[in-house]
Amino acid sequence: MKEYKYKINGNEYEVNVGEIEGNLANIEVNGVAYQVELPEAPKIAPVVRKVAATDTAPVAAKPKAAKPKAAAGGHVIESPLPGTIKEILVKEGQQVKASDVVCILEAMKMGNEIHAEVDGVVKSIDIAKEDAVLEGTPLMVIA
Repeated sequence: MKEYKYKINGNEYEVNVGEIEGNLANIEVNGVAYQVELPEAPKIAPVVRKVAATDTAPVAAKPKAAKPKAAAGGHVIESPLPGTIKEILVKEGQQVKASDVVCILEAMKMGNEIHAEVDGVVKSIDIAKEDAVLEGTPLMVIA
C-alpha cells in the first residue's frame, strides 16, 4: 500500500492507495475507503526472466473469450456493482414481472437481489454462475 499526504486549500489529507485490479483502485482518504474507477487500466511493465537453455519457456495462458454483448431490442439489466454471480433464478424464454428477482450477485460478502426492472420475457442471459462482473456489465436482456 502506498501512502501519500496532501494539503489542499489548507486541509490535510492522508491517502492510501491499495490494490488496483484492472481499472478499479481501492483508495482510502483520511480513513474512509473508496473504490475509484480509472479512465483505463494502468500499464504494468512486463517482468523479464532469463531462461537457461535447459529451462522450458513458460506457456502463456489463453485469455477467456469475451462474453457476447447483450442483444439489442430489449431492456438490458446491468450489474449495479462489482461482484460474483451466485445464482441465476430465470431461464431464457421465461416470463418475468418487474419485481421478480432474476439473479443473486454477491458483493462485499452480501447477497444482492437483482430484479427484472421491467415486465417481459427473458431474451438472453449473458452471465453464468460464479462469473465475476464489474459495475455496468450486462447481465441479461428482457424484451
